[in-house]
Amino acid sequence: MSISVEGTIERKGLGPGTWALVTQEGETYELHKAPEDLRKSGLKVKVKGEVRNDVMTFAMIGPVLEVKSFEEVSSD
Repeated sequence: MSISVEGTIERKGLGPGTWALVTQEGETYELHKAPEDLRKSGLKVKVKGEVRNDVMTFAMIGPVLEVKSFEEVSSD
């Protein structure tokens, strides 16, 4: 399922560690193979991607989101 979601990047220390996108509503998406430019805690972004129901992770913190594209958004 393709989605577009906005939120803040966070580094989660579960298991070997993982990157996540947390929305203002508190929903957490675990980022699958996050691009290096996206791996910055506190970065506010809009991400377009695909929810992957066929991927299992160690962290299991929320739906797995494979990033197709992203853009930084202002933090006002």
